[in-house]
Amino acid sequence: MPIRLNRFEMPKRVLKDEASAAPKFGRYIAEPFEIGYARTIGNSLRRVLLSSIEGVAVSAVRIQGANHEFCALPGVAEDVTTIILALKKVLVKAYTRTPPVVSIKRKGPCVITAGDLAADNSIEILNPDHPIATVNADGVFEMDLYFSIGRGFCPAEWEEGKQQEIGIIPIDRIYSPVTRVNFDVGNTRVGQHTDYEKLTLEITTDGRIDPDEALVAAAAIMRHHLDVFVDFNKDVVEDEIVPESEEDQREALIRKLNMSVNEIELSVRAANCLNNANITTVGELALKSEAEMLKYRNFGKKSLNEIKDKLKEMGLGLGFKFDPELLEKH
Repeated sequence: MPIRLNRFEMPKRVLKDEASAAPKFGRYIAEPFEIGYARTIGNSLRRVLLSSIEGVAVSAVRIQGANHEFCALPGVAEDVTTIILALKKVLVKAYTRTPPVVSIKRKGPCVITAGDLAADNSIEILNPDHPIATVNADGVFEMDLYFSIGRGFCPAEWEEGKQQEIGIIPIDRIYSPVTRVNFDVGNTRVGQHTDYEKLTLEITTDGRIDPDEALVAAAAIMRHHLDVFVDFNKDVVEDEIVPESEEDQREALIRKLNMSVNEIELSVRAANCLNNANITTVGELALKSEAEMLKYRNFGKKSLNEIKDKLKEMGLGLGFKFDPELLEKH
């Protein structure tokens, strides 16, 4: 028997309460719903908003003179644990899927704030006055910060199989930019009938995402999860495997070769060595031999093996032979 969705009373649109709207707060009203549906939708949206919206956070830190988080730093008022607690509260927006590694070095006397972490236009610090560390007159503070993109909460640990460098301290990540979600279910009228429901949803964020964007993202996540149930009884046809043409292979190779080396997630040491050597793209890196790489200052076997593994994952390698004309001119 065909399903008749037109027998359900459903909201035609969602209204935003402009009177109460703020950069970090939004109130949204949807009506009418059949009995029970407003609570089902409201509770589901609330759970997705609090757990599944992407955000950016500081994921690890390297502080000169600190091998672990339970030590003090000469010339710095705060210990490493206090600095890490401060870094957890830094609010960051990223305009790229691969946030940069930020390095700062300051001589005292001075106060390091979150605003000092804004290395370039690819990230924005939303609470620039948030204090990180106080450097005394005879102190020097040097730090490398890693950022990552994720959802929800992640404990201070590396990805499985990823080797941690000595001196890098992982940090608990609170990715979720949505801090609070409330919903209320009330009664509403449709014609002469009063047994329908109205959903009022309130969303509060920490500024890393607009409440409107958060609501749209949460609804999209729910919809994508439900699509498979809508289509479950359709015949599944496996995609025919079609060999790539030579032109497609060439285009794929060009894209790989012209990727920035910042996009392949190297360690700070390896990334700094490439930067000092003025190697900016994967293609420029692949043109080098192992012997050439080992000549660069501070570039050792560990960094060499790391780069070889990354290139191997991409189907490339050091000393890879290709037409240099494939590299875009900058």
